[in-house]
Amino acid sequence: MIKQELHVIYGTNYRQMVKDLLAKMQLAAGLDSQMQVAIKPNLVVAKEASQGATTTPAVIEGIIEYLQANGIHNISIMEGSWVGDDTKRAFRVCGYTDIAQKYGVPLYDLKDDDFLVKRVGELELKVCKKPLTADFLINVPVLKAHCQTLLTCALKNLKGCIPDSEKRRFHQMGLMKPIAYLGKALPPGITIVDAIAGDLTFEEGGNPVRMDRIIAGRDPVLLDAYAAWLLGYSPSDIEYIGIAERIGAGSADLAGAQIIEHNTEHKQASRFQPGNRAKQLARHVIAKEACSACYGSLIHALQRLEDNGTLRLLKQPVCIGQGYQGQAAAGLGIGQCLRQCGSYVPGCPPTAKSIVDFLEKQLR
Repeated sequence: MIKQELHVIYGTNYRQMVKDLLAKMQLAAGLDSQMQVAIKPNLVVAKEASQGATTTPAVIEGIIEYLQANGIHNISIMEGSWVGDDTKRAFRVCGYTDIAQKYGVPLYDLKDDDFLVKRVGELELKVCKKPLTADFLINVPVLKAHCQTLLTCALKNLKGCIPDSEKRRFHQMGLMKPIAYLGKALPPGITIVDAIAGDLTFEEGGNPVRMDRIIAGRDPVLLDAYAAWLLGYSPSDIEYIGIAERIGAGSADLAGAQIIEHNTEHKQASRFQPGNRAKQLARHVIAKEACSACYGSLIHALQRLEDNGTLRLLKQPVCIGQGYQGQAAAGLGIGQCLRQCGSYVPGCPPTAKSIVDFLEKQLR
């Protein structure tokens, strides 16, 4: 039986590292010049990659240069930022508008795309049409922490390929199962993980940790299992990994995989410790089906209050999530779903600043 391969390359010349990695993996041998190749980065928010939330532009440039050098020119970049953020702004802020002009590669905002319905087992999932109908999908996530799922990497990055309404529904379904099933509905041809300087505390960035490596493989489940191991987790700690393996989206068997390392002279560390500040802050929160954008804004707001020394004054629980729609909640409400609360901050999602202002007012 042939072992699944994962390739890891170390260093700081990210554009060249990607080209070297794809050459070693002989990616072009399985492609032809007529293929429509779609590149899906992580541009969840409009923040530069140095903040640890979004895919490093040099990684994308390396992929494009490798493909074009091998005669593949029908390339596009596509993404749908999280609910409440503007993908087109993220393209500009994150340097992708410049990449598109430099290489003649179109950008597609998947918030403007149509969708197709894909059935996986008992679930029907709405998936954006452009990534689904591409001949070859290159998934380029950032390895970083997530305040709801602990980890976001290969499988969760595909969530940018569904409409905003479906993103909200994923949270209504508990997030873990639909993330796993999406990996079956939209299998990438290859996943190239930006593990350069991801934020190991918050998915929105702000606390980047230097890792200086790029990881690539064909199996997104195996990549997520490796990413979990790299951060000191077991794959069983990340619920969607096990679900994805059970439905046949990939294998989480790291022991049966071949991990091939390149440029090991630049390797600075073997594993990294994720921050637990999000978990500590969440002790103030009662969440029911909370969307990532809304929950992320709340965690950042709580961090702001902790930094200025006022969080200790918070005596009421903070309630958040779609599960509160039409219900009164015994606490302070965050977001439009909590409008039945006696006191709530509006917005879908509200900004971290508006949450800070609201909570500070309650503490006076």
